[in-house]
Amino acid sequence: MSLGHACVDVYQGAVAALVPYFVAERAYSYAAASGVVLAASLLSSLVQPLFGALTDRWAMPWLLPLSALTAGAGVALSGVTGSYAPTLAVVAVSGVGVAAYHPEAARVARAVARGRHTAMGWFSFGGNAGFALAPPLVFAVVATGGLRASPLLVVPALAGAALCAAAVRSAGPGARGGGGSVAVGEDDWGSFLRLSGAVACRSVVFVGLSTFVSLYVRQRTGGGEAAGTAALFVLYAGGAVGTLAGGRLAERYGRTTVVRRSYALTVLAVAGLVLVPGPPVYLFVALTSAGLYVPFSLHITLGQDFLPRRVGTASGVTLGLTVSVGGLAAPALGALADATSLQAALLPLVALPALGRLLLCGLREPVPPEAAVTERADPQKPVAR
Repeated sequence: MSLGHACVDVYQGAVAALVPYFVAERAYSYAAASGVVLAASLLSSLVQPLFGALTDRWAMPWLLPLSALTAGAGVALSGVTGSYAPTLAVVAVSGVGVAAYHPEAARVARAVARGRHTAMGWFSFGGNAGFALAPPLVFAVVATGGLRASPLLVVPALAGAALCAAAVRSAGPGARGGGGSVAVGEDDWGSFLRLSGAVACRSVVFVGLSTFVSLYVRQRTGGGEAAGTAALFVLYAGGAVGTLAGGRLAERYGRTTVVRRSYALTVLAVAGLVLVPGPPVYLFVALTSAGLYVPFSLHITLGQDFLPRRVGTASGVTLGLTVSVGGLAAPALGALADATSLQAALLPLVALPALGRLLLCGLREPVPPEAAVTERADPQKPVAR
């Protein structure tokens, strides 16, 4: 599941990694380039909760390999479409593939993880590793062959489809069943909405930096394409490591504590990224990556535990709708950059993790469904909360 997740999420990272090449080869403005990111996010944000609701009613493991192929096909065609409108269309199709994948994949992963934070951390690590591999993959393909070589980017999708199918077969009934099963506990919509608001703030920061950090670092350091690609790789690669750390830290300190402290770190890190000139910007990119990604898998399990009767819906919102909000904000950042400068456009991103931290104040740790079942079965046995 982790490897399959990597092969799917490489296409989320690939869209942002392609932005500098659209600017260079097709002379897109900042606003037009960020519109490509919006196209990947818009349909995804609208349909992912729908896929989550369907997952609550029916198990659909067959959707995993199909969605991997769809995500890859859209990105592979984006470099050969020529005009702007078809490029937006195929990138949007890729976004739908990503949207279809995540709610069902999160359900299957949670089933085989059996409630372990570290296991879900490994699942999320796969997705974030895919993000991290996207910039060097795109660089290797497009920097040498131009945008016309983009069909080669379909290869991870083929591998991902095979891996997803193999994972579902090996996982057994836990992966093929479970849709519409009776859950233990009551839905806490108030806490879930507060968590979702914080994830939305995180999303705007992440997508904004994914879209523009490559161009921004090139300006701040005076480097070329390799310097910008390196910055994007650090942003994504640090996230892969941070996700694993998040699962381990949560088992020691609790999920809500780790999430709140991560948002506080992100405020300082983004400020340093935007304001500190020269090569030290890479250090702040790495710290920003840690702050954004340490809570990534914890968002998923917290959302599922706040809505134990609607796990698919919770996954669709935390992995889809709120994450895609960043794509909706990207064109506004691009327009601001066209009117002022990239630095001025990125400054508002400093305030958003602070707002997310405020939303998380007082959020209580929910009882996981697995623990609730144990508590009912043996009321005398203490349950960790």
